[in-house]
Amino acid sequence: MSENFAVPVVDISPFVQPGTARERADTARRMDEACRTVGFVQVLGHGVPADVLAGLAAAVDSFFALPPEGKATYRVPGNRGYSPPKSESLSLSLGIESASRMNDFFEAFNVGTEARSFPDLDLDEADYGRNTWPTVEGFRPRVEDYFEHAGRVARTLMRVFAQALDLAEDYFDAYTDHSVDVLRMNNYALPAGTDVTLDGDLTGMGEHTDFGLVTVLWADQVRGLQVLDHDGTWHDVEPIDGALLINLGDLTARLTNDRWPSTLHRVKPPVVEGTIRRRRSVAFFHDGNIDATIATLPSHLDLADGLAYEPILVRDHIAAKLAGSRQLKANISAVREAARVLAANSSA
Repeated sequence: MSENFAVPVVDISPFVQPGTARERADTARRMDEACRTVGFVQVLGHGVPADVLAGLAAAVDSFFALPPEGKATYRVPGNRGYSPPKSESLSLSLGIESASRMNDFFEAFNVGTEARSFPDLDLDEADYGRNTWPTVEGFRPRVEDYFEHAGRVARTLMRVFAQALDLAEDYFDAYTDHSVDVLRMNNYALPAGTDVTLDGDLTGMGEHTDFGLVTVLWADQVRGLQVLDHDGTWHDVEPIDGALLINLGDLTARLTNDRWPSTLHRVKPPVVEGTIRRRRSVAFFHDGNIDATIATLPSHLDLADGLAYEPILVRDHIAAKLAGSRQLKANISAVREAARVLAANSSA
């Protein structure tokens, strides 16, 4: 796999537009193969208009172009708002200290679903957060427009997943009808108007798995994102024209007992002639209902040598992962994922 690594391409248009039963079955089969073998997928036929993607890119640029003191005014408690460079360490979400003991180089801005998004439910803002919106012209409507489309893509993917796992197409609705969804805009930061000369090994974003069910990723066609294959080798991944990247999170790995493992990935700053190239990405995390209990599907209990994951509440899982990445407290519960990282590091 190491020599011939490629991220599979799956066209999900039969689930976006009315497709035939045969077309949908073929899409589900391709998705199952991609999730079993790689866990990152290039998705075409997603239906997100080009102007919405262009608006998203413009919004990202407009916010991160603010001076550091301007961005800092949007730092808020919890998983919302602005995170400056070197304030997080994603590898600690797996309980692993980064090799350089340096926090991650990226800066980010988060928005997401709020408790008040579901007025008929008694949800806690401590779980869902409250958005803070920059007073940057055009930022909020452009981001909200993309957020709506990314959520649609994520929900469509859950229907594809259900068919691929021989479940009823609406099976995952009970896990996601008030999903904790977060949109994270990432910038691999450069001081305005300058290049940064590397002095030692910088980590753009440490090795980690995503927390929830599925991640929908828009990214620049710039190297930096790397995926760990089953042989313990890291590979560069760049989106092809018109594609969104998707990858599986921990909760899907738990549901499938690692038939579809959560994908270990990291970002190494792309370097050209000793300087870092700018790179942007926007990740939509579809994490499931905060009060849902995730347990291995009965049809998958015989995988992993009969060892199933213990059932876990989405709230508890996400809290442990966030305590690692954002509060810098090592998460000791990510045993299987951490073992894969450590094995890759020892063979490097």
